[in-house]
Formats: sequence, C-alpha cells, structure tokens
Amino acid sequence: MNTDIAAIRADYTKNTLTETGVNINPLQQLQSWWQQAVNSGLTEVNAFTLATASADGVPWARIVLAKDINERGIVFFTNYNSIKGIQLAENPKACALFFWKELERQVRITGLVSKVTAAENDAYFSSRPYDSQLGALTSPQSQVIPNRRWLDDNFERLKTQYNGAPVTRPEHWGGYLIQPVIIEFWQGGHGRLHDRLQYTLQEDGNWLLERLAP
Repeated sequence: MNTDIAAIRADYTKNTLTETGVNINPLQQLQSWWQQAVNSGLTEVNAFTLATASADGVPWARIVLAKDINERGIVFFTNYNSIKGIQLAENPKACALFFWKELERQVRITGLVSKVTAAENDAYFSSRPYDSQLGALTSPQSQVIPNRRWLDDNFERLKTQYNGAPVTRPEHWGGYLIQPVIIEFWQGGHGRLHDRLQYTLQEDGNWLLERLAP
C-alpha cells in the first residue's frame, strides 16, 4: 500500500446535523442545502455521481450535471442510446451522489427513474448553447469511434450544414427524473464521527427519518 495515499486525510469541523435541525420533507431539505451550496460559489455545484446498473447487475458510475432539483426529484439530460440510457431502460433505478467538499457535505439519493416529457426536453434543449445542441447530433455517445478527428470532422460538417439555423432536438436525446425513495444527508464530523440522517419513503407517502452510524 502506498503510505503517501494512506496519509491523506482531512478533519471535518464546519457543521453538525441534527434531527431537529432538518426539514421533515427531504426534498425541501435538499433544496435548502442546494441553495447554500450555490450561495457558497462552488464550481459546478450541480455535478453529481450517477450510478446505474444493467439488468444483470453490473454497476457503472459517471459524473453528470443536474439541470433541475424540484419537489419531484432530480432531472438530468443525456443521450438515450448511451450506456446509462440503455441501463436505465433495462433497470430504471439509480443512485445519485452530490459531494460538496468545501461544505463537508454529501447527499445520496436512491430512486426510481423515468423519462421527462417531450415538452421539457424541447424547452431545455433550446436553452443550451448552439454548439452543445450540435454536439448532441455529433456524438453517438458511448459507441466506439475511429479517432478524435472523426468526431471533430463530424461536428464541423454539421456546423456547416446548419449554418446557424435552428437545431431540432434529436429523438434520442432527453431528460430523466430520479424520484427519490431514500435520501441520506451526510455532514462531516470530527474524528470521523460524521452525522448521517436518512429519509426513507413510506407506503403512506410520508418519510421516515433515522440516524445512521458513521
């Protein structure tokens, strides 16, 4: 074992997390923490790790960007033909993990995944930078391609073809909603005695709040 890696550590002292200090609704608590993270000026505060699994249980994880956090859950957008899209078609469950290092906080969301509406897809797609719209047409995400030149040439060909004209959202590109069934809020603590509060959705629609050992 590399002892230099083993020696890397940080003590967490910024805050505490108590059962009486959180919202009874975890989605409202998430929105509160989200706003605090935004107000802290963090770079790409909406980045989170998305974990999916294929039908035979093989896990994958990657960083994606949340584009909405609301009373329904978390929305992100991608290519439906990508590996994550294929896995979500086979197994529509996912885990999302936000890590806001500067605030010594994590939020883990486990939930059910469904596609958002075509209207939501179109509205977000039209708000993207023009080159990003072309990028959705350029890249056959997750597929093997010959080389970087192939990708750049494909982009330039489309840019010439469209010549600034509006880009229609491709049918294979759109958003997913993660509807939480479990949400854990983690606040780093001194001596690795972190605060972990977990909400679990009950059959009656209410949330059960429990403290987990660190």
